[in-house]
Amino acid sequence: MPKQRVLFTASEVFPFAKSGGLADVAYSLPRALSSIYDVHVMLPLYQWIDREQFGIKALGEPFTVVMGGVKYLVEIFGCTYRGLEYRFVYTSLLCDRAFLYGTAESAYDDNALRFALFNRAIVSYVRQERYDIIHLNDWQSALIALWIYEDKTIETKTLYTIHNLAYQGIFDASVLQKIGIDDRYFTMDGLEFYGEVNFMKAGIAYADCITTVSPTYAKEILTPAFGCGLEGFLRYHHHKLVGIVNGIDTEHFSPLTDKALIAPYQDTTGKLTNKEAYLKEIGLEGKEKALFIFIARFTWQKGMDILIDALPKLASSECNIAILGEGEMKYHEPLKRLVAGYKNMHLTFGYDESLSHRMYAAADFLFMPSLFEPCGLNQMIAMQYGTIPLVHHTGGLADTVKDVNFFDETSEDGYGIVFSEPSRDAFIRAFVRALALYQDKTTYNEVIQHNMQCDFSWKESANAYHKLYQTMI
Repeated sequence: MPKQRVLFTASEVFPFAKSGGLADVAYSLPRALSSIYDVHVMLPLYQWIDREQFGIKALGEPFTVVMGGVKYLVEIFGCTYRGLEYRFVYTSLLCDRAFLYGTAESAYDDNALRFALFNRAIVSYVRQERYDIIHLNDWQSALIALWIYEDKTIETKTLYTIHNLAYQGIFDASVLQKIGIDDRYFTMDGLEFYGEVNFMKAGIAYADCITTVSPTYAKEILTPAFGCGLEGFLRYHHHKLVGIVNGIDTEHFSPLTDKALIAPYQDTTGKLTNKEAYLKEIGLEGKEKALFIFIARFTWQKGMDILIDALPKLASSECNIAILGEGEMKYHEPLKRLVAGYKNMHLTFGYDESLSHRMYAAADFLFMPSLFEPCGLNQMIAMQYGTIPLVHHTGGLADTVKDVNFFDETSEDGYGIVFSEPSRDAFIRAFVRALALYQDKTTYNEVIQHNMQCDFSWKESANAYHKLYQTMI
């Protein structure tokens, strides 16, 4: 019997396009499901994707999508990458841009039109190619749920995953006419959101099932503190909401086989070589000092204000601190000034996948003072590399990191330094606890070794999605 077919749609997928964790999930979850289902992954064919490198070829003839009375020429491309089938939507309006969504400071003015067209093209494609499930991700593919719901000739079921409720795809109401959505959907029960259009509401309202990326976050988003204005709407649809924690690709993130590392390793003894090499690379001294790293987008969500406020106190301690990231410009100058004032801090702007791997391998601790974190992947990657996460107790961080005060070597849980209040003082107290743990080498090494043996793969999560798919089909 042939496998049931799943189309996984996302605006970014590693290694073709990436701005954050969605790209990693859109790469690794379909791979984990591919042993059970015939999975295809679909994304835009952005202009910077190297068609020759990945062997991307046209599939069939171009076709026309009509949206708001305007005709758009669309082409579908495909390739096989590491044994998985990928499909790409190419249309000039969507793909011929320098960035995914815009610069760090401002999104493209026509993103509503761009990603509505992406969704329309996928619905047209699905009319020709039958799938049992379409797995939608974030606001950029949420409208597919509405258009599948509206088109009674398509029997495909839709599952919509919310990766981050803070990004909902909110646009001026005038876009409805441009994207060809009838005014009857512009209601509180549909896409209307305080007089504007909210793409995410389409996924919540019209998908057959909704998931988010950790059980704790699934509960948090039903409250005013985390619901971003949609808590009431989500409570109304909570009967189809499930929280499933993300995993990581443990082949890609493996200190034993990672080609980015100066010296691959499988236990605590191998980290020192990588630490020495990285400190030399960035010009910091003191391999005996605890090395703390921060790898994230520079946004308020990631706790940037807490981090910047605390850095003078942290940097005055006997440690080294290395920061990698990019994002809102308002954080760039304060970070530059702080790093310039201390010899034990280093700052790298931008994102470099290989560099991030070397940092995980070198570090003793990872900072994650996020104000909220739907799931988070960095903490699991860090533990895989023997780096202890220092995290705020929220969302997926609460589900994946237990406090070392309750360390149990027989447990299957990962452990780190956990603080409950998202404040500068609580963060500093957690940092002091981390320094104390670093001095207790016996416990420190036991925690690292334990974390490196934990299973952070997609195995359990993929099985949870499989069970969910089966309830839908």
